Amino acid sequence: MDFTISPDIAELRDRIETFVETHLIPLEADPAAYDAHENLAAKPLAEMRAKAKAERLWCLQLKSENGGRGLGKVGMAVCYEAMNRSIFGPVCFNSAAPDDGNMMVLEALGTEVQKERWLAPIVRGEVRSAFAMTEPHPGGGSDPGMMLTTATRDGDDYIVEGRKWFITGAGEAAHFILLARTADDPRRGHTAFLFHRDDPGWEIVRRIPIMGPEEHGGHCELAFDGLRIPAENVLLEEGRGLKVTQTRLGPARLTHCMRWLGLAKRCVELATDYAANREGFGVRLAERESVQVMLGDLAMQIETGRLLVMKAAWEIDRGGYAQKEVSMAKIHVAGLLHKAADVAIQINGARGYSKDTVLEWIYRYARQARLVDGADEVHKMLLNRHLQEQKRDFWQWDSA
Repeated sequence: MDFTISPDIAELRDRIETFVETHLIPLEADPAAYDAHENLAAKPLAEMRAKAKAERLWCLQLKSENGGRGLGKVGMAVCYEAMNRSIFGPVCFNSAAPDDGNMMVLEALGTEVQKERWLAPIVRGEVRSAFAMTEPHPGGGSDPGMMLTTATRDGDDYIVEGRKWFITGAGEAAHFILLARTADDPRRGHTAFLFHRDDPGWEIVRRIPIMGPEEHGGHCELAFDGLRIPAENVLLEEGRGLKVTQTRLGPARLTHCMRWLGLAKRCVELATDYAANREGFGVRLAERESVQVMLGDLAMQIETGRLLVMKAAWEIDRGGYAQKEVSMAKIHVAGLLHKAADVAIQINGARGYSKDTVLEWIYRYARQARLVDGADEVHKMLLNRHLQEQKRDFWQWDSA
């Protein structure tokens, strides 16, 4: 691989870094900038989004005809990492989950009519969105074959019955992508639908309290009791819901990793700065071998994560699925983010455990990383499946 990036991507990265340093890092230190759920409040969020649009740093991941800048996955890896130096970064550039993944799947699979109705308002920042797939026990989680929510054809419509939970962003979403069972066929038995917040026949049962902090719109439990969806709102086609899911979740897992690397680097930054200035027993923390070992290990683990992410991004950009590459990146970077926050808090001591820095925010946020978009164990099982099929070729370099 050639790890050099283009001048255009380098220029975007530099502008993002300047934006984050100038506008977002100062906001993190202002208690008034946070909403009740410990995320960026509505007023400063609107102001930052307007600035990002004005500086043409908005929706970089989409094609130019859809309002973006046409970045491939390699370019996104560079820019998303820079965005998430701040805990507020991705949402200000319209590159945060779940909107990020929803926009990309609508761009990839939506009809022109669907793009105009469902994608364009998210791109403009007028609405937020959610992806409704996970269900409470005994319904579907990592195994969509267990899905119990049904969509039954009734003339030109489908009628939806069932429940979903831990639906990220649902509390503030207007546009939803819903996965429901339309047949018993294990491969062609699921269908993806588009519906609007104001459609009757469904409700948000509760916003589920979590360890936090929360994304905008929280993580909600939804109940469907006769939601009627027109057939024209089927995404892709009936029975192709698993294809929609694969198209949506594969890149989304990778973009999570891109952002988490930015947060992990921020943890090292906060630990390094403190260690350079804090003295104890007549010596600076940075001079202690134990601290040097901790920081050196984190530096290596972050670089390992960057290489895994970049290889997966490169594979997708050249037309591959990168299934095992994405799984390896997801496992490694999810664990790394938690470790980086933990080590940084340890080096900062009581200061790290307090709200004087964003470390405790990142620490609480990091624990979900090993669960969202597939738990570690699910991805390890997937990797073992590839190993059993490919055997020694699991590690084979592709030849030109």
